[in-house]
Amino acid sequence: MTCPLCTTLDAPLISTPVPGGPADAAVNICATCADQATAPDHFRALASTMWSEDPALQVLAARTLARLDTDWARDLAEQLYLDDETRAWADNVAAATHHRDANGQPLAHGDTVVLIKDLNVKGAGFTAKRGTAVHRISLVEDNDAHIEGRVEGQRIVILTEFVRKR
Repeated sequence: MTCPLCTTLDAPLISTPVPGGPADAAVNICATCADQATAPDHFRALASTMWSEDPALQVLAARTLARLDTDWARDLAEQLYLDDETRAWADNVAAATHHRDANGQPLAHGDTVVLIKDLNVKGAGFTAKRGTAVHRISLVEDNDAHIEGRVEGQRIVILTEFVRKR
């Protein structure tokens, strides 16, 4: 079978739920896509698959594009048209995750957060100062306590307990 998300041929497909929408919404995708920790270039086929007629696949494509931190993914995300109901489902990432800031507010891909504490960034040799805005965050899928974002040009992992939603 072919993975509808990345168009990999003859890959075993895994039924993957697409939360935030209908309870039975799922897409059969390859293990590499389901892992979501793969290199962004694996998802280059989204340029064609994002136009699928399957709403669950459209939502998964939109969320994947939002998660990727590349120029080509941002360009595709801007081109993607979704009807109002499907767009609301795609934007309902908060229902799909349990990432919450220090005040308990739900966090979503693309949100802007502000650091509420000075953070020593290990391996980068600088301190991210309290009050620093982190734009267009990404959620770490397998850990609700972690988000990713760019601070001083470095992509870092930040604990959600040290941020508040802007």
